[in-house]
Amino acid sequence: MNEPTEEELSFVDEVAVFFEREGLPLIAGRVVGWLLISDPPEQSAARLAAVLQVSRSSIGTATRMLTPSGLVEGVRKRGERQEYFRIAADGWSRMLARRYAETARFRQIAERGLRTLEGEPSERLRRLANVRDLYAFLEQELPALLERWEHGREETT
Repeated sequence: MNEPTEEELSFVDEVAVFFEREGLPLIAGRVVGWLLISDPPEQSAARLAAVLQVSRSSIGTATRMLTPSGLVEGVRKRGERQEYFRIAADGWSRMLARRYAETARFRQIAERGLRTLEGEPSERLRRLANVRDLYAFLEQELPALLERWEHGREETT
């Protein structure tokens, strides 16, 4: 196995900073960054720890955080006991679909807030109505957007 180049590690760190701004811990973003470019695509926790120069427990925490979203998946190789991690084939779309599914939930919360504020000054209602309207729009449009992307992807593969 080749050691990562400085340029590759710089890319990994850039991915990590992007995901940190999205609310993930830096190490989870670094795991995603490395898994995006690693060869082979499946990496053991020990290899992730060595490449990223962090503890195995940090890798365990990061992979436990990343696998429920569907972006990263754990796989086992026949005859081996250790688990390997990789970016799932449809991991990005599954992660986004889960995230978008939350739009309906937040729209419902905003609607509850509007009912709670019924009769209050219009400025308070307007702020919350704007959020509700945005989430209602996203709730309606995002599934079709993902479906178009999936359909286009199927045509090119």
